[in-house]
Amino acid sequence: QVQLVESGGGLVQAGGSLRLSCAASGSTSRINAMGWYRQRPGEQRELVADINSDFIPKYAPSVKGRFTISRQRGWTTLTLQMNNVNSGDAAVYYCAAVRSLAITDTTMPPYWGQGTQVTVSS
Repeated sequence: QVQLVESGGGLVQAGGSLRLSCAASGSTSRINAMGWYRQRPGEQRELVADINSDFIPKYAPSVKGRFTISRQRGWTTLTLQMNNVNSGDAAVYYCAAVRSLAITDTTMPPYWGQGTQVTVSS
């Protein structure tokens, strides 16, 4: 099993920055890719960014150029640097991990964190 714990959420002003972290523990050797998802009230959870074992990141068009995903070797820590935040970024952000080689829009990760709330003030 893999345990994921997010931290770093909170209140941020529009145009500001926030850094989310995800600590992974347990059978992290099973992980081959990790990602950040977010869910706004009344909406489906969406993939924001992911990164694979070759450290290659991918981003949703809505965050590309503003968010940066990174990870440490061994999959112990995943981070999401959020810059130039706007109201559309307000959501609960979830860290997820998979054993497959990549995360796609149709992937259903088996491992999830509990989520961390990001609130954006104008």
